Amino acid sequence: MKILVIGAGAVGGYFGGRLAEANRDITFLIRRKRAEAIKANGLRIVSPHGDVMLHPKTIVAEEIAQAYDLILLGVKNYALSAAINDFAPAVGPDTMILPFLNGMSHIDLLIAHFGRGAVLGGVCLVATEIDQRGRILQLAGFQKLVYGELDGSITPRLERVDVTLQGAGFDTAISTHIMQDMWEKWVMIASVGAATCLLRGNVGEIVAVPAGADLVRAILRECSDVARACGHPPSESFLRQQGASLTELGSQLTSSMYRDLKKGAPVEVDSILGDLLERGRESGLTMATPLLQAAFVNLSIYQRSLS
Repeated sequence: MKILVIGAGAVGGYFGGRLAEANRDITFLIRRKRAEAIKANGLRIVSPHGDVMLHPKTIVAEEIAQAYDLILLGVKNYALSAAINDFAPAVGPDTMILPFLNGMSHIDLLIAHFGRGAVLGGVCLVATEIDQRGRILQLAGFQKLVYGELDGSITPRLERVDVTLQGAGFDTAISTHIMQDMWEKWVMIASVGAATCLLRGNVGEIVAVPAGADLVRAILRECSDVARACGHPPSESFLRQQGASLTELGSQLTSSMYRDLKKGAPVEVDSILGDLLERGRESGLTMATPLLQAAFVNLSIYQRSLS
């Protein structure tokens, strides 16, 4: 399959880089400045699973001259509209778009632009960031892509995607309930994002303070209440796992929003927290969500200060 990876940032650069390392047919669609940096210095990944330095194929938007079989989309939500404009010429009648963004608003936007048939669902589990030298740093050992048809069916095209992504140095899985998987990922990322950003610390720092663990559990409960009101109640096993993860003593766990906040960079507050709150209101949520609201307002004030 001819695969176009949108961007070479923390997510796209990592998984696209691993796929390129495994000799898949990968092209990165990137901005000219990033293309020049990769041409000069290569695409560098620093990882507990092994470091790698690659010189992958890259193009800029105006150079797109063909449709691709698969588009891997891992940009930040606030960059999605610009990315759609850039990669639209690469979408043909049989192109599959596989997004790994947080939340659900990106699915609505992609369907509106390209039709429901072009869009797959995806969940990305990885902790990566770009350092000041432009390297992709993997911060923890977990690395997995989960993907599926939005209606839960197993189709020949999904099986082609699965065969292509397997065996590239990270875990993969087909899901027959990808929408539920995406909602549970949303609850997880919203909970850890709201907690770490609102309380300004990693999980270990938060739970080391009296009542810190109780506050984190309350945030997880609020996020779960929203998902439940929207028709996607998290499973009991998921809630037990997340409850343990978010209250683990000594944990260094943070969120990408918190890492962006500390760097003074834009955060995905609207798509991760704002949209979750709005969907809860539209679904008639009767449970109060004061902690989620507080985190949203706090980060919205921060976001506006950047402009």
